[in-house]
Amino acid sequence: MKLSSAYAHALSRCAWILVFSALFLCVTAMTVQGQTFPSKPIRIVVPFPPGGSTDLLARRIGERLATVWGQPVIVENRAGAGGTVGADYVAKANPDGYTLLMGVTGSNAISAALYPKLPYNVLKDFSPISMVVSSPLVLVKNGNVKAGNLKELVVLAKAKPGHFSYGSPGNGTSMHLTGEMFELSTGIAMVHIPYRGSAGALTDLMGGQIDTMFGDFLVVMPQIQAGKIQALAVTSKKRHPMLPEVPTVSASGFPGFEALSWQGFFAPAGTSQDVIAKLSTEINNTLKSPEIQEYFGSRGFIIEGNSPSEFKSFIEAEVLKWTRIVKESGAKPD
Repeated sequence: MKLSSAYAHALSRCAWILVFSALFLCVTAMTVQGQTFPSKPIRIVVPFPPGGSTDLLARRIGERLATVWGQPVIVENRAGAGGTVGADYVAKANPDGYTLLMGVTGSNAISAALYPKLPYNVLKDFSPISMVVSSPLVLVKNGNVKAGNLKELVVLAKAKPGHFSYGSPGNGTSMHLTGEMFELSTGIAMVHIPYRGSAGALTDLMGGQIDTMFGDFLVVMPQIQAGKIQALAVTSKKRHPMLPEVPTVSASGFPGFEALSWQGFFAPAGTSQDVIAKLSTEINNTLKSPEIQEYFGSRGFIIEGNSPSEFKSFIEAEVLKWTRIVKESGAKPD
């Protein structure tokens, strides 16, 4: 049966009214969700075992958020595969803001380049909330390496290609890939010795079994202060306040060199922007707390805190950088 043009027009108009009504209800629901959030406990997934710096950050910040919101904030450890097990869990969680990830350089930047069959997309499957902290790595050596500064180390390494070694907590870690970046930037050839964690690498460094390593501040600072190892450079753009006498790699003759270990909050993609904004605001307010500033600052962390869009842009740049390093170095995971 052929419909009259007037009747067809009326049907079309009704259809558009239904579409716009649905959109209006959706937007209204999202706004209400943002206003009432949170109304139940929040989980922060830490993709590593309890006791590490990521776990410590999540618990300290979670405690303050729970006080502000009057809702429990539960830290859940889901370790495995360099942080990608926990990250994948959050990527597939309900995007309601109640399941968050404390992501790190490895799980939310390096993994995109390192694992060809990664079960999630670091750029598409998460909504960045805020970077929490960052920290440069420290290039340290033992007393057997007769180099008083970074330039002298490079001269020695160029004179004996493949003679000097550097350790890391494992293949594909930020410490390993920072070493690969260092070789590419300086034109030297060193031998990478992977360990299962930083403790083994540090022990062998002090014992003379390896020559150098790029280490986390928390790991290497006690041994630097004890005079058991020596710091040659830090990998940030600026000198670190805990090692003001130690220059950056960039200022030591290799401009533009920067490698940071960072940690930040993510929600699953599709989470309401109102909820993301509320989470970002409260997390950043928590980071301004004198207690948080002192606690993590004294442990070598640089307190960050930024907007979701700033964090997103930062991650995009990180993915590009580490993808180039992985490709040019041929680095492989364990």
